[in-house]
Amino acid sequence: MNCDCQRWQNKFTWNCFSCAIIGFWLKIRVRMSNTQHRHRHGSLKQTNKTHKTGRHRSKSAVDNANKGKTSVKAVTRKMDRVMSRDSRRQQANQLRKNKRTDTMNKKRQLGTAEYAPFLVCLLPLEASIDPRSALDILEKCDPEALVYKNSSGITYLSIPRFKQRFSFIIPPVGCGNEFTALDYLKVADTTVFLISANNPEGEIMDRWGSRIFQMAMAQGVPTPTIALQDLASIAPKKQLTMKSSIQKIVEKLIPDQKLVVLDTNSDGLNLLRKIGAQKKTKLKNRMCRPHLYADSVEYSQEVVKVTGYLRGTPLDVNRLVYIPGLGDFQMAQIDVMSDPYPIDKRNLDQEVTRKVFAVADEKIQTPLDRENVSDEAEMVEEAEEVNEEEEKPKRLVKRVPVGMNSYTAAWIPDVEEVDDDDDDDEEEDSEEDEDFMSCASEVDSNADMEGDGESQSGEEGEYHEITEEEGVSDEAKYDQDMDFEEEKRSLDKLKAARMDKLWPDEIDTPQDIPVRLRYQKYRGLESFRTSPWDASKNLPSDYSRIYNFENFRNRARFEVREAENVLGVPAGLYITVHIKGVEQSLWEAFRSTGRETENFIVYGLLPHEHKMSVVNCILRRTPDSEMPIESKERMIIQCGYRRFIANPIFSEHTHGNKFKFEKFFRPNEVIVASFYAPIQYPPATVMCFRTNPDSSVSLVAGGSVLSCDPGRVVLKRVRLSGHPLKIYKDFAVIRFMFFNAEDVNYYKPIQLRTKCGRMGHIRESLGTHGHMKCRFDGQLKSYDTVFLQLYKRVFPKWTYQECLKTAAPAKTARMDVD
Repeated sequence: MNCDCQRWQNKFTWNCFSCAIIGFWLKIRVRMSNTQHRHRHGSLKQTNKTHKTGRHRSKSAVDNANKGKTSVKAVTRKMDRVMSRDSRRQQANQLRKNKRTDTMNKKRQLGTAEYAPFLVCLLPLEASIDPRSALDILEKCDPEALVYKNSSGITYLSIPRFKQRFSFIIPPVGCGNEFTALDYLKVADTTVFLISANNPEGEIMDRWGSRIFQMAMAQGVPTPTIALQDLASIAPKKQLTMKSSIQKIVEKLIPDQKLVVLDTNSDGLNLLRKIGAQKKTKLKNRMCRPHLYADSVEYSQEVVKVTGYLRGTPLDVNRLVYIPGLGDFQMAQIDVMSDPYPIDKRNLDQEVTRKVFAVADEKIQTPLDRENVSDEAEMVEEAEEVNEEEEKPKRLVKRVPVGMNSYTAAWIPDVEEVDDDDDDDEEEDSEEDEDFMSCASEVDSNADMEGDGESQSGEEGEYHEITEEEGVSDEAKYDQDMDFEEEKRSLDKLKAARMDKLWPDEIDTPQDIPVRLRYQKYRGLESFRTSPWDASKNLPSDYSRIYNFENFRNRARFEVREAENVLGVPAGLYITVHIKGVEQSLWEAFRSTGRETENFIVYGLLPHEHKMSVVNCILRRTPDSEMPIESKERMIIQCGYRRFIANPIFSEHTHGNKFKFEKFFRPNEVIVASFYAPIQYPPATVMCFRTNPDSSVSLVAGGSVLSCDPGRVVLKRVRLSGHPLKIYKDFAVIRFMFFNAEDVNYYKPIQLRTKCGRMGHIRESLGTHGHMKCRFDGQLKSYDTVFLQLYKRVFPKWTYQECLKTAAPAKTARMDVD
């Protein structure tokens, strides 16, 4: 809308009608624009948090501040620190490919002309099977094969068509040779279990075979293979049925394992082909340590020269070696020899060369110090005391009335003089001793009453000593072979284990001595899981003789990982190791066993593996062992490549910083055993054996090494029980927990617990006979039992003894368990 005023004067004039209308319209429009509704958020509007970059600037802020400039450090740093996703994926694929290539090279290298031959152990599972017959089939399977035999019982077999070499060893079979067979399996690359199809009972193993098979599975079987013999002696129509039935039994024992028939030469060739091509079982304890199975052994001037193929990892001449049956020693030098068992016949006429590869340096050589002892005089005194205690024989005294034969006198207990080496807090042992002496006194009194008039006078001449051979009748032959003392101990152990399972750690409050004095080494805990316990206080004197790591897991992981990078003799060479420091008397005693050349094995030790510490192992009971094992019981323990005797203590296998002491190791349970022993890096298998009354050994538990940590806190618990006399709403009068008011006031700060889950505290003492008024978090039941729990830290005993094949006396702490 335009008019002449706007056109000529460029302004509105109210005298003009058109200008007035335009001005009025503009005024209304402005007012409407000022009063337009705008949205305003309320109190429930969502407000998102702003991005927080912390104390530093964000990447966008840094880029804005730099404005495209790049620092010198960013240009010169390595590009692999900032990699894209595709680059990282490519790098991972390359690393995976390199590892696969290394594994394939190691597999192809084993058994070739440049490496040690396959070490195969032929182990029959029946005493009637002759492993020599299986070895003869393998020797004659290929007419072009080269067979070498040496004085140590090893048979070398070279197959030119396979370009592979094999070496066979046969362990002794029979009761008493279990440990020797286990030593053979420790160093073998492949285990061939020999079974027979000509068994009328339909079983593939006898009693000895089942025992050695169970021990081998607990230790770790190196690449098992099962060979079936005598299948040709069965009728042709029944062979397939017999083979399938045996295959089902084998699949239950070793899954994914198929039978290999070994009756003809073609069967032997197929077995060798399978041994050379099958996937090898990785045993970590053997792969990360150098080991050598001896071909020949020579001794001269306290130096043992061991010759054989080195397997595992490289061997450093400045480290220590361990010989089962002899102990830890240092090396003088290592010689490398040419391979005496070639694959090709053309290399048979070559001369055997010998070259000194490495000589030990005394400045950097690992010392043989096993214990951390500061004062040698104290060590000598302690050793003399231990030797005197071990040499002192136990005197058995049996008083038998006149006219009593050996069968009747067998029920009279022997009075034995035994030193009390246990702790003062072992109330159960003291009660057993009191019951034992009271039983003996009753028997003696009854014997006195049954005697004649002279025997009632109580003179020394009324009794005489008899031997077990006097008066033995045919009816008593069965009882003559029975050990009555062992039967009594087994019965007492079963009763004690059952009582401990029904009422764990519950004891009767002593009435002849105050509780605060009887259990003065114990203390109360508000919470077993969260209450603090200082692990560095009140340590025994044996802790000054052992070694400890700041972080055992990191040290073990580092040493095992660096074992392959040691600068030493590479694995696979034929070498001669000069071991020094072997005494003449020790070697003569070792030779008296008759197996100084057979089963002679040398293990290379990793750093610190010869030092003493507290070894903690996770153990599980074997299915066929039913007798409970008491804590601190004498056992034969095989930890990795070592075998020794120790008295372990048991504790719960749980999480936390404190662990409850277990008095018994019951069947179908998992516990942690702690004992003093040389350090062993995990993973390493652990086997526990118990000596039977007939001098044989049986496997009772198996497991692995958990740690070598002396700081593991094992607490023994004692539960003082009381019973409610009067019950109110939340108060109750408790009796039979204490028998004097001083004990009640002494244990006031400790929290009480009941069997039904109530918790409370002692409020005050009532009277002078131990009654006390207690308050709980609820009303008690009339049948409820109130407990006061006390704890004390326990430690293992220093009873470590190396199992050596020597005839040394007991004062040298060497025992022959083979």
